[in-house]
Amino acid sequence: MEEDINITILIENTAHTAGLKTEHGLSFWIEYGDKKVLFDTGQSNAVMKNAKKLGVDLACTDAIVISHGHYDHTGGLSATLDIAPKTKVYLHPSATEPKFSQKDSNAKYIGMPDSAKKAIRGRHVIWTATSAYLYPGLAVTGQIPRLNDFEDVGGAFYVDEGCKKPDKLLDDQALFIESSKGLVVVFGCAHSGVVNTLDYISNLTGQNKVYAVIGGMHLLNASQMRIGNTIESLNKYEVQKVIPLHCTGHKAIEYFKYAFGNKCMFLGTGDKITF
Repeated sequence: MEEDINITILIENTAHTAGLKTEHGLSFWIEYGDKKVLFDTGQSNAVMKNAKKLGVDLACTDAIVISHGHYDHTGGLSATLDIAPKTKVYLHPSATEPKFSQKDSNAKYIGMPDSAKKAIRGRHVIWTATSAYLYPGLAVTGQIPRLNDFEDVGGAFYVDEGCKKPDKLLDDQALFIESSKGLVVVFGCAHSGVVNTLDYISNLTGQNKVYAVIGGMHLLNASQMRIGNTIESLNKYEVQKVIPLHCTGHKAIEYFKYAFGNKCMFLGTGDKITF
């Protein structure tokens, strides 16, 4: 039986609906048949306020997937678990490790807040070092192999405050859903690279058709070559809906608009799409 796939954007940098809170972050409410999955939680408790305005009952969450351990994807985790204490949490073991960024020689802590780390203690946590199915047809990648030579993590990220040890962001993972039209792939930031991610999901599933991709693609600092290779990969997988959000970057989005035309969609906080 084919399940409906509905994705509501609870948190994104922008909004097309009045009265909703925006922030640099990402959170999706995914309805897959009778299952309800929260993918990332934004950087604050704004996810709770937006969910209420949008009629989303986070207390009904069956599972929470954390794409990686940065603050703008984990900040609302504690508040969500307060109202959905029995939900399963899927995240990579490295997601809770210290994380820093460097800009103008200054270090900034950008890891999971202490409140989120405390909230998952004693909870039903599934550590996804490898791929795992949450439900038949819906899975997370776990750690994604980095096989090409043109994708990197997309910025100056470190595991130490002195910014001497680069963060490979091995905790980066994506979610994918199998449908009759092809795979639906949900990114947090795609720090592993969009191409690496799609290739890995294709290898995991044996499928070579991706119907839709949605989420952050972290192409803010990407070269024209990397953006071109990403577009080539999206074409190879016959992607019919490209929905770039959050950290994709204006330059990459312009290239996507030119390459994909009406297949490229521009959504924000409060928008909902059905596959």
